Amino acid sequence: MDCSACTPRKPWDLPFLAEPEEVAALRRVLRIHLGLWGLSELTEAAQLCLSELVSNVITHVGRGTPTTLAVSMSGTRLRMEIHDPDTKALPALDKAAEDAETGRGMALVAAHSDHWGVQLLPDRKVTWVELATALNAPDGHSRNVHVSRAESVLRGYDKQQAVGPERSSRLSATAAEETAIEAIADLLHWLRAHGRDADEALDRAQAQFEADAERTAR
Repeated sequence: MDCSACTPRKPWDLPFLAEPEEVAALRRVLRIHLGLWGLSELTEAAQLCLSELVSNVITHVGRGTPTTLAVSMSGTRLRMEIHDPDTKALPALDKAAEDAETGRGMALVAAHSDHWGVQLLPDRKVTWVELATALNAPDGHSRNVHVSRAESVLRGYDKQQAVGPERSSRLSATAAEETAIEAIADLLHWLRAHGRDADEALDRAQAQFEADAERTAR
């Protein structure tokens, strides 16, 4: 199976006013999108960077500033941009004291991202950060043993269901999902046919999935 069955990650943007009360909503929207993109493991670092970049606009450009959050893929990296109209107030890595409550925003961004920078345009500045992922392609999946084993199973199902030479060897995302559901159902039938409790096995599989996901997110 190839990336025709993977996750499309189309760029999106969200205009907002730079106000402290907007930060929680922005973090929530970002978390939802990262979940849809299969990048939940980046949520904590991405939300932290987002909070600091928005706070930087509020502090140094001004409350109520028309601002835009833009999120996209830069190769296999997650890229977040904050656009604001002030081309003079540039973010910098300030050396704040360890017990200081302010002045450490961009240092936190640098610590939790792989790259960051500022781009000056005629009408605005763009402060951006990029976070590394485990993706094998911009619209691909994370490289891990669980996904690889599942792909082997789905590839086998696709071959068994092929009808005629004209059938494409490439699964669409929807077809891959239906194939995965059928594979899970067949495994439950197999367990029941061998005297096992299918519901208990499904519960154990769900628990194992959640534990694996938690470990991956750390």
